[in-house]
Amino acid sequence: MSGPTVIVDYDAGNLRSVARAVARVDEPPLVSADPADVDRAGALILPGVGAAADTMYNLRIRNLADPIAAYIAAGRPFLGVCMGLQALFDRSEENDQECLGVFPGVIRRFPATVGKIPHMGWNTVEWVRDHPIAQDIPSDSAFYFVHSFYPDPADPALALGTTEYGVTFPSVVARANAVATQFHPEKSSDHGLLVYRNFLRWARSPEFARTTEAELAAAPRHG
Repeated sequence: MSGPTVIVDYDAGNLRSVARAVARVDEPPLVSADPADVDRAGALILPGVGAAADTMYNLRIRNLADPIAAYIAAGRPFLGVCMGLQALFDRSEENDQECLGVFPGVIRRFPATVGKIPHMGWNTVEWVRDHPIAQDIPSDSAFYFVHSFYPDPADPALALGTTEYGVTFPSVVARANAVATQFHPEKSSDHGLLVYRNFLRWARSPEFARTTEAELAAAPRHG
């Protein structure tokens, strides 16, 4: 990894709390809305809360959507958080919003049968496969969630961790160089901070290049 850790600034509500969390476990990140900073990032973090339409509108008017998608397609280290996960998929059922199309699949609204919506508060994540971002974090560790929609990948192999809230959904997704969490690591105490630490250690490691090159070569093309 060369270049700074960049957190994409598109007026996301959790931007500053993500930046503070990263600074606690690593060097202070660069918070930027400049597409050129996306291109030179050594590691890129996309935060987010709120509506899919607002997220995509703000990314597009700042000319950030295409650079983010190109950065991921180039095999460079990326972490999405909450709406930063949902924006990676083809579309969201929230007003049938078109998203970045990095991952195949749809963001779906929780059915009314789950009870209270949004899903808000602490819930557990079960790891379904190994990944550097999960290092030293046991399965069934609790993280903090706030969301009314959940990812439904077309490729089940994207799931890295799952959570149950009336339905079982992928609360962490990963493929090659890109990983994203539906929960908020910055609100999830020590295990949440460890997610950020693990991501940045992985981004700088020789293992990152070996793992992502093999996965990118095997991954089906999308978009």
